[in-house]
Amino acid sequence: MSSRQRQRASSQAPRTNAPPRSPGPTGLAAPPNPRRIPLYVGLAVLGAAVGLAGTLVQAALFPGGLLLALAASAGLFYGGRVLTRTQLGALVPAVGWFIAVVLLLGGRPEGDFVFGAELGLALFMLGGMGAAVMCATMSRLPDPANDTGRHGT
Repeated sequence: MSSRQRQRASSQAPRTNAPPRSPGPTGLAAPPNPRRIPLYVGLAVLGAAVGLAGTLVQAALFPGGLLLALAASAGLFYGGRVLTRTQLGALVPAVGWFIAVVLLLGGRPEGDFVFGAELGLALFMLGGMGAAVMCATMSRLPDPANDTGRHGT
């Protein structure tokens, strides 16, 4: 083996004296990307709008309206997860949705409620929270069909 081949082979060998690096935080512990903050704010506002619309639709068109409202909520939560590719993308619209629904369920000081105590409203609350939890705790997003298999390129 010539000295040139030996030199090239040794330069490609992995370093064994490198200090170990600690892995960075992942998931919800990772700091949010500053470029995604406006997206998260938009998802929260959209979540509040879907919560408001869902509350009105499920009460007006029971039982079809309830299914439509739950499908819209689940679609928003899943869409946020796919759009941002993070768990936070599903949780942010769920928080906006939850705040809007709880504010509509709260009574006024006079004792009036926007909506009465109905089965549909309870199913909407429980179904929406269940959809949010399912979308936020998905193990992994599916890879797109046209993925080349090379990540980071």
